Amino acid sequence: MGQGLRMRRTWGVGLLLGAALLAGCGDPGSGNEAAPPPSPGDAANSPSQTARQRPEADPRDKPKAPDSRAAPGGTSDRDGPARKRPRPTVLYLGDSLAMENQDVLGTLLRDQLGARYTSAPYSGTTLCDYLEGTGEDSLVPDKDKAATLVRELRPDYVVLQFWGNAWGYTPCMKGITYDKARDTYLSRYAADARRLAGQITDAARDAGGKRPKVVWVSQGPDPITPDRVRQVNGIYRQQAAATGDLVSDAGKSVSPSSDRYTWVEKLPCTAYERAHPAYCTERENGRTALHRPKDYLHFCLAPTTAKSRPCPVRSPGIRRIAQAVTDTIRAP
Repeated sequence: MGQGLRMRRTWGVGLLLGAALLAGCGDPGSGNEAAPPPSPGDAANSPSQTARQRPEADPRDKPKAPDSRAAPGGTSDRDGPARKRPRPTVLYLGDSLAMENQDVLGTLLRDQLGARYTSAPYSGTTLCDYLEGTGEDSLVPDKDKAATLVRELRPDYVVLQFWGNAWGYTPCMKGITYDKARDTYLSRYAADARRLAGQITDAARDAGGKRPKVVWVSQGPDPITPDRVRQVNGIYRQQAAATGDLVSDAGKSVSPSSDRYTWVEKLPCTAYERAHPAYCTERENGRTALHRPKDYLHFCLAPTTAKSRPCPVRSPGIRRIAQAVTDTIRAP
């Protein structure tokens, strides 16, 4: 996948992508790439957390025992207007894209909406990994299944961000892959979306609370199998319509304005990025990098590592996606 990309890659490239998917976006490598100093409200210097990021305590709430895993952050002076609305409780689940996004999304939700936020992403996963009671091997432990966390946290929103595992890495897919069995893959993916939404509904009812809104995050372009992403995003839209939920078209924010499903490595800088030069990586020509060279999936501009972690450097693509999700939750 490169700029102006037109190609048909071999299965070997798919394997490379798969390795990147499992690795996620990790610590900067031992090379000369250094992160720029953090700007106010930037999540780049927050501690690494491989799975759970817990909501922080609100001093205006009734006293509660603090969670030792509470994430840093907090609200800012910009929250004045948001404070007139109830503070949303947000649960964020997903794969390696969610893993790399989680700190930035948490910072934006807290700063702009005063949200209480929990994230529990796992790299290499897909929808079936978060299902309860499947009796199948899974990359997500029982304590972090979607229904378990909904019963525990009673969130107002459950944000689901999944690329749509297409390479069969997670055992719960039973070897079904897009390249070998497209119709079976898509049918299975749609069935898992229905089942996951149903388990979230049942868990909220069991906990005696209101059903949370599910926010399905649409994915950006895929240069290897471009139609796969289009169809996966269609499954998200259909599922959201069936259950009265939401779709955040975050993938649009990392796509060319002229073609939603054309992959590019770089895009023109947004107004925000021009005003915050660290996010406009090529200021001289007004363009910014969304991906590292040869990583066509992830948006973290630090090298991937074997141990998945939140992205440790400011990355324009991650902020674009996180802002789109924040705007979707702000809108209702």
